[in-house]
Amino acid sequence: MDLNLLWFILVCILYVGYFFLEGFDFGVGILMPFLGKNDTERRAVINTIGPHWDGNEVWLITAGGATFAAFPHWYASMFSGFYPAFFLLLVALILRNIALEFRSKDASPKWRALWDWAIFVGSLLAALLLGTAFANLAKGVPLNADWVYTGTLWTLLNPYGLIGGLSAIASFALSGALFLSLKTGSPLAERAQALGRKLWPVVAVVLLVLLVATFFYTDLTSHAAPVAIAVPILSFVALLVAGFFLFRKRPGWAFVLTGVHIALAVVACFWIMFPRVIISSTDAANSLDIYNAASGPYTLKVMSIVALIFVPIVLAYQGWTYWVFRKRVQAKADELIY
Repeated sequence: MDLNLLWFILVCILYVGYFFLEGFDFGVGILMPFLGKNDTERRAVINTIGPHWDGNEVWLITAGGATFAAFPHWYASMFSGFYPAFFLLLVALILRNIALEFRSKDASPKWRALWDWAIFVGSLLAALLLGTAFANLAKGVPLNADWVYTGTLWTLLNPYGLIGGLSAIASFALSGALFLSLKTGSPLAERAQALGRKLWPVVAVVLLVLLVATFFYTDLTSHAAPVAIAVPILSFVALLVAGFFLFRKRPGWAFVLTGVHIALAVVACFWIMFPRVIISSTDAANSLDIYNAASGPYTLKVMSIVALIFVPIVLAYQGWTYWVFRKRVQAKADELIY
């Protein structure tokens, strides 16, 4: 396997990890104002992600850093072209993170309600923008011969991009509901599971629309390998199986299958692009791929050695944090950390 292909796969894995982990993280933020009936319950909801949310965001930072180092032209074209969208994403993440930290600085109900809705807005907007961005990467964006993005923010807000954004919100909300059903005590867990059963049909319809649209708005059937066509279909099948377990009151398996669905959706996006990294809708010759966008062989070799040493350490540490904080969070004021 050549190093260009290896790093394309590694960047894909980093985004898969981010979407899976931050997916239920965003979902918890989206659902928190509606699931928590009082301040104690809302604090319990926040505490389920309290030890993890900042660690989950490291996956996005690492993915961006890996893109910059391994594929600098991809990084330059994407981050400059998508600048307004990424700026809004940064604002959403900052708003959400500040809200998580500031919420308990004052016991005033108005103060806490303000930051509760800030968590909701930040989580919702971040999910929408991430889904929209990746849908556009699969669809293709206008690039000139110098690999410069020639569109605007409104170019990204096309029907397929917005369907991708809504799909991300729907999938993340379902994942968040299932995560809460596993991480909170009664009656919050039962309420989260019931909400998941209400959300699932809506999520299934939205994702079915995205699946059908993918065959019309992307070149999946004409460009990608035949096996790649199965990936978005398998993503939808995983969602259907998650629904089966959800309605059988098996939230653990439903959560796992929802995670598989999200992971396969990201893999499908990368497989549609491969070997391209940014598809030019202006002229196919203007597209960036894993070779013309890549760093030199020596850079990729050094990065591979560093990744081989440190990635397992990071994975082990993050796995350890989830193991340490594996117990359910009870909505009892005297047991919660504010």
